[in-house]
Amino acid sequence: MPFFAWIGYDGPDGLALRKLHRDEHVAGLEALDREGRIIHAGPILGATGDPIGSVVLFEAESLDAARCIAKKDPYVVRGIFARYELYETRVTLPKVKSK
Repeated sequence: MPFFAWIGYDGPDGLALRKLHRDEHVAGLEALDREGRIIHAGPILGATGDPIGSVVLFEAESLDAARCIAKKDPYVVRGIFARYELYETRVTLPKVKSK
């Protein structure tokens, strides 16, 4: 299954909105994690240590499936991310074991 890098950049009210919608956002990622599809998920930290965005590395069946996951995420739906990028990527290290 292909890997994808999803990078979200918070808008001006991102920090306040994150606090309101974090549980919903994490619940969606935990569903992917239970399926073993999350490689990494966490905030991008600004100079003060506060989140200013997020990075999620995950597996999906296709680019279209990855886009569907991203566009349904509460941080996208609720406007926490002013913008986001999604790229197919390849894990070189650590070595990935075949499933």
